[in-house]
Amino acid sequence: MPPRTITVLGSTGSVGVSTLDLLDKAEGAEVSIRALTAGRNVALLAEQALKWRPELTVIADESLHKDLQDRLSGTGLKTAAGADAVASAGVGVEWVMAAIVGAAGLRPTLAAARSGAVIALANKESLVCAGPALLAAAKAAGGAVVPVDSEHSAIFQVLQAPCADKVKRLILTASGGPFRTWTRQQMGEATREQAVAHPNWDMGAKISVDSATMMNKGLEMIEASYLFAMPETKIDVIVHPQSVVHSLVEYSDGSTLAQLGPPDMRAPIACAYAWPDRLPWPAPGLDLAAVGSLTFEAPDLERFPALCLAREAMRKGGGAPAAFNAANETAVAAFLGREIGFLDIARVVEETLHAMDRSGELVSSRNDPVEAAMDVDGAARKVASGLLSRTVLVH
Repeated sequence: MPPRTITVLGSTGSVGVSTLDLLDKAEGAEVSIRALTAGRNVALLAEQALKWRPELTVIADESLHKDLQDRLSGTGLKTAAGADAVASAGVGVEWVMAAIVGAAGLRPTLAAARSGAVIALANKESLVCAGPALLAAAKAAGGAVVPVDSEHSAIFQVLQAPCADKVKRLILTASGGPFRTWTRQQMGEATREQAVAHPNWDMGAKISVDSATMMNKGLEMIEASYLFAMPETKIDVIVHPQSVVHSLVEYSDGSTLAQLGPPDMRAPIACAYAWPDRLPWPAPGLDLAAVGSLTFEAPDLERFPALCLAREAMRKGGGAPAAFNAANETAVAAFLGREIGFLDIARVVEETLHAMDRSGELVSSRNDPVEAAMDVDGAARKVASGLLSRTVLVH
């Protein structure tokens, strides 16, 4: 493959680390790294910069800029700090890994899309908060959005464009997380440590909690609706504990196509980097005989109400998906800070959505999609924080 200029937004997170590892090991992946960005992990960011020697190394937290400069002193590597520097880091390059966790990834991802880059999208919140605007911006600029979430990558690979109108269902698979077999009472007593111990995937704390609540699957349902132009009624979820079948597309003729592979994020990253080509790398093979059996079960909506809340947000439309995401981020941060219990996460999201629906705050008068999304995001965080202040400390 020809050399490409790339930026990795969120290079110190699990997806960012996997991206750099893949590029290091892949055959023929010649890259010139324009920028690496991170939120607060200055030590790892500096280590990555020394190895990859990007044109620019950016730390979002401005208070850590001096530390970054000190770590890279004498190397000739340029540094920057702050939200504006992160937002411009993906502009003017060919390929951008958008791996910043949360709504903070929206602005830099949209800026990269507007510049015509191919966006490898791991930041699902960008689509959840401003999906139509992001996809339209990429198309208008001559770029593209290629999903990196394993579920959406799977659908992307097996959804046949000429037959898109013949799709009966998009079926997202879910591992079920660490609490798949727990009772609701047990889940109410779950600790932070138990919630982040994902059985299959190596992910950061926030994403691991989202998997435990199945909020991640709710966000992915919204994301799939935007990415593949499918209504909420054509998107389903099935629990698949082995995480081998990454998603399925069911067609109206009775055929169901699936994409399979080991639970390794480097595979969908490789797909996003090379599409429509394939990138050779020392990928772990799928030994179905060793796996032995693949099992599936319907999600328990009583124990995992996040899926119902996501459908509610999709039906309401407007700013509801952005509010859903912001309330969840606020509640998860409180849970990780041991301020609320595990089951309080879904309750806070539900009450935030209902309160904002009553007050009319799910709709923004702003024309700019980022500003509109941030209006709803800010209002949702305020409402959710107010609810948290009235929540009894559990852990």
